[in-house]
Amino acid sequence: MAASPMNKIFLNGRFSVQSLSGVQRFATEITRALSEIWPPDLPRPELLTPQTNTTASVSMDLGFPARSCGRFQGQIWEQVDLPKATASGLLVNLGNTAPLHLSSRHSRQLVVIHDAGVFSTPQSYSRQFRAYYKILHRLLALGKTRIITVSKFSRNDIARHLKIDPARISVITEGADHATRIAADRTVLKANGLESGKYVLAVGNKAPHKDFAALDHLAATLSQRGIKLVISGGMNGRVFSAGTPDLQHATYVGRVTDAELHALYSDAVCFVFPSIYEGFGLPPVEAMEAGCPVVARDIPVLREVCGQAALFGRGPSDLTARVVELLDQPNRADDLRCAGYEQVQKYRWTIAARQLLDIMREEFIKC
Repeated sequence: MAASPMNKIFLNGRFSVQSLSGVQRFATEITRALSEIWPPDLPRPELLTPQTNTTASVSMDLGFPARSCGRFQGQIWEQVDLPKATASGLLVNLGNTAPLHLSSRHSRQLVVIHDAGVFSTPQSYSRQFRAYYKILHRLLALGKTRIITVSKFSRNDIARHLKIDPARISVITEGADHATRIAADRTVLKANGLESGKYVLAVGNKAPHKDFAALDHLAATLSQRGIKLVISGGMNGRVFSAGTPDLQHATYVGRVTDAELHALYSDAVCFVFPSIYEGFGLPPVEAMEAGCPVVARDIPVLREVCGQAALFGRGPSDLTARVVELLDQPNRADDLRCAGYEQVQKYRWTIAARQLLDIMREEFIKC
């Protein structure tokens, strides 16, 4: 049965008023890509956001008409105001969370849950955040909400913790092409005393599961060679628990712009990613997109995402050895660059948007 002509499609735009991290990056880029490929036979989605002064820029940046609604913010807005603002139709939630109840019994929704981190690595999250996400995801799994995730590993991990059939969870990919969309701004190197080809880069927040402590051995080894370990990223204390202490021999540059990150990737001798848990692992494919050889933690999801285009290490000494291998064997680094360029062709935001659009169409027909 075809969907009613009165049905509409809505995007949960809460992500658009949050600071940019991995989940918000995903939501922003896939929304923009959706707007570019949107078919004429479906109603164009409306982006719903909490009351904010940035609605106009959000609408322009993401390609869909935006409307602020309600009087609350954050999780309360999502559970109270957002359902009231959605008429009969489909609600698309891209950032791990979604309303537990919709305004119409004919409405449907989908939610992208990026990982099962609150279950698998609970020590990385604040108690309040962890409790809310566990309850929310379990309740969403009991209803008719369509669940989507971003890797086969994440699908199986989410299904295991929520005690549902993995077949209920659809898998789409992520993209890497945003990493080089904006020209590199190399002033970040000068500002932090860095030289091209004289540093190894790591990117991420200081949450425990990112395991930057595993790079202490690498930082000390690189220091003896006159090479710096550079770490970029911030920390949201409302989400994550206390992270690892700063490494003695590392250079921290904090949060940087996309243009500055492009430069850091491009001019690094290699990129190292020590994380012990990810739903996808966006930084390694960003590095590949920018032509930076990758050394990654040997965990299933990074094997899945990086394939043969990275070197892998199980622990601190292994990670150090793989980085040293690239320093001592420039031809090996060149081979990885070539493999990385080939690997990231799988990770385009247009590909991810088409996969999501197919699922959205399936759910919209059911409204």
